[in-house]
Amino acid sequence: MIVRHFLQWVRTAPPGARADATAALARAYLHSDLSPDDRAAAEGAMILLLDDPSPLVRRALAEALASSEHAPPAVVFALATDQPEIATIVLSRSPLLLDADLVDWVGGGAPAIQAAIAKRPNLPCSVAAAIAEVGSAESCLIVLENPTARLAPFSLDRIVERHGHLAAIREALLARDDLSVATRQALVSRLSETLAAFVSARAWLDAERARRVAREACDKATVALAAAAPQPEIRPLVAHLRQTGQLTAGLILRALLSGNIRLFEESLCELAELPPARVAQLVYDRTGKGLRAVFERAGLPASVFPAVSAAIAVLNEHGYAGEIGGASRLKRRMVERVLTQCQDGAGAEPLLILLRRFALEAARDEARLYCDELAAA
Repeated sequence: MIVRHFLQWVRTAPPGARADATAALARAYLHSDLSPDDRAAAEGAMILLLDDPSPLVRRALAEALASSEHAPPAVVFALATDQPEIATIVLSRSPLLLDADLVDWVGGGAPAIQAAIAKRPNLPCSVAAAIAEVGSAESCLIVLENPTARLAPFSLDRIVERHGHLAAIREALLARDDLSVATRQALVSRLSETLAAFVSARAWLDAERARRVAREACDKATVALAAAAPQPEIRPLVAHLRQTGQLTAGLILRALLSGNIRLFEESLCELAELPPARVAQLVYDRTGKGLRAVFERAGLPASVFPAVSAAIAVLNEHGYAGEIGGASRLKRRMVERVLTQCQDGAGAEPLLILLRRFALEAARDEARLYCDELAAA
């Protein structure tokens, strides 16, 4: 009876009054002790109100029903397909929506729809993966900042691949505790690419020099990341570097000259496809034949072999004695010894240029460390 009077009244009431009455009807359906007949009538009235010409009425209905698991499913699903201002209320809260439904809405939805779904509490892996795959940058940022969203490692990698050039995305990713070293390195790589493009676009450096500077900065950061990484993460990092074309002779030489033996050996294992024990046996063979065999099997350029061979010889004889800094920085004395031994090699100009840049970088880093320690003391 009450619902019948409501339906008669709602035909002529102004939009604001209709919205207030609709919210009251929805709350009564959820929280009042209605008889089965009144309950059925109230549900029918709400279904009828889905066609109300005023969005105020439908919005009031969405606000009242969105968070309840006892809301009428037909009404909730209809509201989820309403205009974005109304649909987002339901999509961001309703426990009645299935994961498969949410994935479909992410795939075909507007950025506002994707952002609303990304805010959902306890967002499951499948929906978060859909957002990572096709979602807008805004929705990816929201899902990264959603503390209850469950994001698989491959979803994080996909966000890096699609939106890693955006500062807000990088900041949100780097703030996470569950980010692997390989994913952090991918972020560093995207940042270096972005900076190189920015610098060359403004003609501050020519494009080739900007790319070289960015690449060397990325290599330096990669060695630093590897130095701080736990042992089990080194091999996935090296595999990622190889897959993305970053496992170069320059990076491998930098790792060796920095004292990052783990990264150096794992790189040779990956490229030569040999077990670690076999690589270690061949590399540190004092005759040098084993090192050359591994180098050739790994497909590394012969022009870099003299520097690697000289570094291994110095390592076998002196180690890294007297060097400062951890395994994340080039070792000045090691670089200078290798540079001295490679001076007279025929056709060694590109290698010498690289080693001289390494020597300058090592000298700057050592001076910076020394001055920091002096100031601290």
